[in-house]
Amino acid sequence: MGVPATMHAARITRHGGPEVLEQAEVPVPAPQTGEVLVRVSAVALNNTDLWTREGAYGRPGDPKATSGWRGPVDFPRIQGADVAGRVAAAGPGVDESLVGRRVVVDPAVYDTDGPDANPVGLMGSERDGGYAEYVTAPAARVHDVTESPLTDEQLATLPTAYGTALGMIERGRLREGETALVSGASGGVGIALVQLARARGARVLAISSGSKIDAVREAGAHEVLDRTGDLTGQLAAAAPDGVDVALDVVAGELVSEGLPLLREGGRWVVAGALGGYGITFDVRRLYLHNAQLIGSAMHTPTHFALLMDLARTAAVQPLVAASYPLDQAARAQEDLSHRTHVGKLVLRP
Repeated sequence: MGVPATMHAARITRHGGPEVLEQAEVPVPAPQTGEVLVRVSAVALNNTDLWTREGAYGRPGDPKATSGWRGPVDFPRIQGADVAGRVAAAGPGVDESLVGRRVVVDPAVYDTDGPDANPVGLMGSERDGGYAEYVTAPAARVHDVTESPLTDEQLATLPTAYGTALGMIERGRLREGETALVSGASGGVGIALVQLARARGARVLAISSGSKIDAVREAGAHEVLDRTGDLTGQLAAAAPDGVDVALDVVAGELVSEGLPLLREGGRWVVAGALGGYGITFDVRRLYLHNAQLIGSAMHTPTHFALLMDLARTAAVQPLVAASYPLDQAARAQEDLSHRTHVGKLVLRP
């Protein structure tokens, strides 16, 4: 089956609310040298979609500045970082045997070609993403998962949420038998952290609230702490000897309250600021106990390859909360912002 000349896409032409996400008929992109064209089967939503649309990332020295993930967004921009699909065409210099393969795309734009490269851009922000029927990607960033028993929707949930989670776990050097604390455990990255930490053999303490507690426990948490209660007291009771690794997407007051509860040599890994980005803490609790405060943005190519190994064997079972047609992208983003679901929301172009 040939590739059409045009495709349906959802894109933003400026920063703002869900109303700036417009439906459009646009040319199908042509894969350049070293790229492939992927027909999108499913694309998952992330908080990065909301914050890129809103321009909520700030800039160094000006945290309130309107900005995309790594600076100004080049409008119009097709959103969507998390793509699962099939290779529809190969660009110059790419092995034609990839055509027809079922794939997941690593959405990161890296600073180098090495295995430990740092992400400095993101599909759907620094280049067009998967809120569309087709998307191009470097062939080196396309991973063959044809044999995976996971559904297309499940595969689409993996790149940003599970990639971010695995990056946190790897940078925090979480080992079997250690105690891990997961904040924001009912969100996309939070559920991924619970599942991946449990699969690694850690004792998982998760923070959630209300009706989501049971779902977080079912995802693999050994104990769930209610964030609406005395969190410090609950944590001290659940882990009287302290926490080895905190996997934190909330930050805010949790950092200042939780750092003293790390064990000697403990690691506090931060990959989000849902609870606030301006924090204070007693630095003596850091250096006197050889603790580490670690920033973690997404994953490296090595981390992503490890994640794809897990995908091929279905070592984790991603939770899909709901799926929507592409023309309901704005509604899906609104639902995401309400945070009433557990798991991931997915669009099906």
